[in-house]
Amino acid sequence: MPSDEVQILPVGDVVDVTPAERPAREPILGTHVDLVPFDVEVHGPALHAAAHGPKKEAIWAYLPNGPYEDYAAFETYYRQAALRDDPLMFAIVDKATGVAVGHATYLRIDPANRVIEVGHILYTPALMRTRGGTEAMYLMARHVFEVLGYRRYEWKCNALNAPSRRAALRYGFRFEGIFRHHMIVKGRNRDTAWFSMLAEEWPQRAVAFESWLSPANFDAEGRQAEGRQIAPLGLLNAETLEVEGRTLRRASLADLAAVEAVQQVAYARNRVLLGVEPVPLLWDYLRVFRAREVWVLDGEAGLDGVLVLELRDDDLLTDSIAVSPMAQGGGVGNLLLAAGEVRARALGRLTVRLYTGEPLAANIHWYRRKGYSIERVEQMPDRRLVHMAKVLD
Repeated sequence: MPSDEVQILPVGDVVDVTPAERPAREPILGTHVDLVPFDVEVHGPALHAAAHGPKKEAIWAYLPNGPYEDYAAFETYYRQAALRDDPLMFAIVDKATGVAVGHATYLRIDPANRVIEVGHILYTPALMRTRGGTEAMYLMARHVFEVLGYRRYEWKCNALNAPSRRAALRYGFRFEGIFRHHMIVKGRNRDTAWFSMLAEEWPQRAVAFESWLSPANFDAEGRQAEGRQIAPLGLLNAETLEVEGRTLRRASLADLAAVEAVQQVAYARNRVLLGVEPVPLLWDYLRVFRAREVWVLDGEAGLDGVLVLELRDDDLLTDSIAVSPMAQGGGVGNLLLAAGEVRARALGRLTVRLYTGEPLAANIHWYRRKGYSIERVEQMPDRRLVHMAKVLD
């Protein structure tokens, strides 16, 4: 007999249908480079010369155009390219010299679905492996998510283009798969590797970009070359952290409610002893996700723990360790504390610092047993904070 039951099919989460903004022909300004609307008269001659030296075949190998026999052919193509709204081309201009050292575009712009792609990326030797090269991709991603309001940012490249695939992962894009026989480019088959970054992933990607770009991440000579970095961007963008046989994962805004819930229940019990609201319960967690590393430990029924870290110039601050009630007594607190130290070593920080309320004697004793010593006591208007530090081996 036919069933009278109504079958409910999964149809996806309800989302905001407000369209994103289209990118405009306006500069996007940075510290090392600026992205400015491409003007062939202004940017063409220098870019042509820089992209047609001894490395020209490698520079143009995976682009749909170029290299060019002469400047006239280059100018013809780029004069038309500069007029298009999609792809919308920007010159990457070195701030120190005012010279165009590359270009990149926004393309396949879909405001209704809030999806946009970055592509047609050309880096000349002057831009390759520099802070400016990484900053250009940071500026474009930040503009997409924080100004224009897109929910998905795409990166696609020839599946044979190993440097581009490595770059996508380094910048924090996730690999999604290969589209076989996707295109014919310059008379050759192109299988296309697809990568994406989502709006809920962006805050932690931004933390990684900004930590990498910080002057403190480079040697005292201020060298531009990536080889002088202290912590690689790929490491700063790490999605997992292995500690004592367990795996913490990098949180995204999809975890926001769960993170807040763990923080609330973990710190609420300190109110009576402190006489004031615990510091982590005063935070705006949207800002926390945008400013600090947030790591979570998954359990059978949700999150077992939350670890909040702040990478600073000469140390790593363990800003918060929170364990869910269901995981209490299982060694999760020890694991999270150890995870902060593992992360500090990986990022080239040999000092780990943390703080706790002065009335929380049990916390202070625990930290002492773990090798932390008191550096100072800070008198604040409503509380006293005990600052502790540990020098790692």
